[in-house]
Amino acid sequence: MEFHLSKARKPDASSPGGKADEERKKRLAAQLRANLARRKAQARSRRQGEADQSPDGLGPDATDTDK
Repeated sequence: MEFHLSKARKPDASSPGGKADEERKKRLAAQLRANLARRKAQARSRRQGEADQSPDGLGPDATDTDK
């Protein structure tokens, strides 16, 4: 038995699904821009905030279960 894989064809803008594809691309682009804006705002707020006061690693009350 022989199987051939072909490249997926891009739909034409004139095809019935073309308009839906364009709307989907616009919607995804808008979501991507919104996500990027949120991430940038988050990074800016982290830079402006004070450094964490918590010590690095586990605290003295942490239990060691590997004993």
